[in-house]
Amino acid sequence: MTQARAITLNALGLYALALVLAVAFAAQFILHELPCPLCLLQRILFAALAIGPILNIRFGPRPSHYAMSLLAAVAGAVASTRQVLLHILPGDAGYGSALLGYHYYTWALLGFIAAIVLIAAVMLFDRQFEDEGALLPATGGIFAQIAVWLVIALTAANVVTTLLECGFGACADNPVVYELLKRGA
Repeated sequence: MTQARAITLNALGLYALALVLAVAFAAQFILHELPCPLCLLQRILFAALAIGPILNIRFGPRPSHYAMSLLAAVAGAVASTRQVLLHILPGDAGYGSALLGYHYYTWALLGFIAAIVLIAAVMLFDRQFEDEGALLPATGGIFAQIAVWLVIALTAANVVTTLLECGFGACADNPVVYELLKRGA
């Protein structure tokens, strides 16, 4: 795999992460389901998963960039496994609504596991780590740049909505109102 293909794959990964964050926003605003603290942690870890691809696009593919994403994916798998285990007992309805029969935290676990496997598979191709000189623009092209800025914008929006939901204190275990908006009313 060439460096150009690796950067394209990293950009596609960022678009996938943007889709995950956008679906989370859709559940929050369309279904009026405020994310719980573990849900917020999983969103943060999906955003952290984007750090490796962003660095690969900006500076070229490096094993250390992939390693940062792998660590984020493992932490995300741990957090989502914790939430799955909280709701595994018979009769527990789970937290929030389900999408195609699975709750969002179950989908998050599957997503983090897929990320671990895909990142490990992409790292098997050593040719992407060879310096190709001036063959690539430093930024990876417009396709990659749109992916980078889309993930950054969705992450910033998550920060703002989390601040509105939790205020400056700890988030509620079962949030039902945006704390900062409630105080202003």
